Amino acid sequence: MDNKENTKADSKLLSLILRHKPEKAGLTLDEGGWVDVEKLMTGLAEIGRPMSRDRLEHIVETNDKKRFTLSEGGLRIRAAQGHSTTVKMEYVAIAPPTTLYHGTADRHYSAILAEGLKPMSRQFVHLSAETDTAQKVGRRHGKPIIFEVATREMHNAGHEFHQAENGVWLTANVPPEFLRLIE
Repeated sequence: MDNKENTKADSKLLSLILRHKPEKAGLTLDEGGWVDVEKLMTGLAEIGRPMSRDRLEHIVETNDKKRFTLSEGGLRIRAAQGHSTTVKMEYVAIAPPTTLYHGTADRHYSAILAEGLKPMSRQFVHLSAETDTAQKVGRRHGKPIIFEVATREMHNAGHEFHQAENGVWLTANVPPEFLRLIE
């Protein structure tokens, strides 16, 4: 594996541990999703995937999706969003732009039209500010489709929106009346 492939593999492992299965590395996330960096590195070593502090910082700094956050002082780390484990992120509700986008696989089209967008195994529905990002997300799951979300209308109807540190927009759900398929 070249360095880029190693970085991608290490980033996926960190996502797995910090977003979904901290127990895989013998860890428990605190209420806000944070874990001590030293404990993370010890846990990674124990599962046969040792990582230096420099390597960890490189992954945090170069991750194109800005998935990870180091605390001030760099003693703790957490995933910016996307948790399937229960964590209490302290997001501030803010007014969203007029529209945002959600990419998914076309096989979900009928269910989404009937039920809207749901967080499924995550805590929030993830929305993006650009169609390109939504397209990339949808492509990861199959043949992509993109929904335009009337977020300003949702906000005016009382739905809350948050923006994660990495720019991803989050909301509890999106009812079908606020969705339009982009052709």
